[in-house]
Amino acid sequence: MRHHAADQFCRRTRREFLWESGAGFGALGLTGLLAHDRLLANTGAASVEGKAVTKFSNPMAPKKPMLPAKAKAVIFLFMYGGPSQVDTFDEKPELAKRDGQMIETDTFGRGGRKRGGRAVGPKFAFKNYGKCGKRVSDLFPHVGSCVDDIAFLHSMYAESPIHGSGLMMMNSGRLLSGSPCLGSWVTYGLGSENENLPGFCVMLDKSGGPINGPQNWSSGYMPAAYQGVQFRADKTPIHDLALPEGTTRAQQRDLLDRLKEKNEEHMASRADNSDLMARIASYELAFKMQEHAPEAVDFAKETEETKALYGIGEARTDDFGRKCLLARRLVERGVRFIQIYSGGNHNDHNWDAHGDLVKNHSLHAGNTDKPIAGLLKDLKRRGLLDSTIVIWSGEFGRQPTAEYAEGTGRDHNAYGFTSWLAGGGIRGGISVGKTDEFGNKAVEDRFHVKNLHATVLQQMGLDPNKLSYFYGGLDQKLVGVEGAEPIKQLI
Repeated sequence: MRHHAADQFCRRTRREFLWESGAGFGALGLTGLLAHDRLLANTGAASVEGKAVTKFSNPMAPKKPMLPAKAKAVIFLFMYGGPSQVDTFDEKPELAKRDGQMIETDTFGRGGRKRGGRAVGPKFAFKNYGKCGKRVSDLFPHVGSCVDDIAFLHSMYAESPIHGSGLMMMNSGRLLSGSPCLGSWVTYGLGSENENLPGFCVMLDKSGGPINGPQNWSSGYMPAAYQGVQFRADKTPIHDLALPEGTTRAQQRDLLDRLKEKNEEHMASRADNSDLMARIASYELAFKMQEHAPEAVDFAKETEETKALYGIGEARTDDFGRKCLLARRLVERGVRFIQIYSGGNHNDHNWDAHGDLVKNHSLHAGNTDKPIAGLLKDLKRRGLLDSTIVIWSGEFGRQPTAEYAEGTGRDHNAYGFTSWLAGGGIRGGISVGKTDEFGNKAVEDRFHVKNLHATVLQQMGLDPNKLSYFYGGLDQKLVGVEGAEPIKQLI
C-alpha cells in the first residue's frame, strides 16, 4: 500500500515522475502508476483517462485491508517511565538470591555504560496464575487472573535507554521525532469505521502527558488527519469542542459550508492539496463530534457491575478505570486505535523508579491493575477481545542493579524488557523469549520494537513490509525501509 505525500493519492508530482521513470526504469514507473490507480479506487478518488480527479473524499474513510485481518482495533496501554520487568512479569530467582551482592553485568542507562553493580532482587513475591501457570508478581493480581488470554514478550529490546528517544522508538519506530506513530499508520492504512469520531484517540495521565508531548501521537510527514486526538473521560471529552456562546448549530453549519466551498475552490487548481483536504475533513469531523463525542463518554447506561469491574468509584482506580471503559466504548463505536498513558512527565508521577522502587511501582500498579483486568474481561465477555489487540508496554525496562549506593532504585534498561499483548488473534497463555539470569539482556528469541509493530500491523490486515508512504525520496515504512517480520510465536 502506497501513498504520495503531495497529493493524497490524487496526482503525480514532477519529482515522483522523474523518480519512478528516470534512469531507464520505465517499467517500475508504470508499476507505481498502476498501484496508484488501485489505491484511488480504495480511497474515494477517481481516474479519468489516466488522470486522477479529486472527489474531496474523507482521508479517514474505511479502506480495504491488504491481508486477512484478525483484529479491527488496538488499545495501547502505555506505562510511561519504564516498568521493571523483574518486579512485574519476568521472575528471576537468581537475582533474588543475589540481592545486595555485587554482580557482573553490562548495563546502559541514563548514567551511561557500567560493568557490574549491587544487585537489587525483586521486591514483590511471584505466584502462579491461570491454567498456563504463568508467574506474576503481587503488583498485578488482577492482571494475573487474565494470563490465559495474554502473550508475554520477555525478550524485547530497543536502542535507546533515554525517555525522549525511547518514547519515539516505541511509538514511531524511530529515535527522532517527525515520523508517523503506530496509530497514524493504522488509521492511514485502514481509515475509521466511524465518521463521527476520530480514528485515533489518545488519553493522558491525570498528572499530564509524557515527555515529547504530541510528538508521541503525531502523524509526522503524513496529513494531519492521521494524528491522534486527545480525549478525556469526563463530560468534556475534547477541549474547545462546544459551540461558541450565542451560536446555533444551524449557523455553524452554514459557516462550515461556506468555508468548505471556498477551500475547495482554492484546492481545485492546486496539486499539493493533501493538507487542505485533511483540514476540510477535520472541520467536518469536529462538527460531527460536537454531537457524538459526549455520547461516547456518557457512562449513564453502563451497569454498576461494569463500572465496578473497572474500579470506577474507587479512589485508586477511578481515573484509569474511566479511561479503560471509555476505550471499550470507543472500540464499540468503530474507533481504530486508542492509546492510554499511565504516568505524566514527572518522576513521582510515572514509572521511572530511580529512587524508591517499591513506593513507585506500588502506586502505579495499584492505579492500573484492576482497570486493565476489567478491560480485558469486559472485552472478552462482549465478544470484542477476538477483534481487539490490547498492548501493555513501557518505552523500556529497568536494570537489575541499583542506581545509587543505597536504596532500591533502578536505572533505565533497553537491553531487555517485557511487553505483553492480548486479543486480536494473539495466542493467549504463552511466554515468548527470555532475558538472562538477572533479567538484564534479551538472550533468547530477541525481538525489536519494530517486530512488535510488524505483528500489530499484520493482525490488523496490513502487510508491514508493503504498507508505505512516499516521502523524502523513499517509500517510508513504520518498520523501516529494511523491513521487519511479525513475531510468529504470537500468532
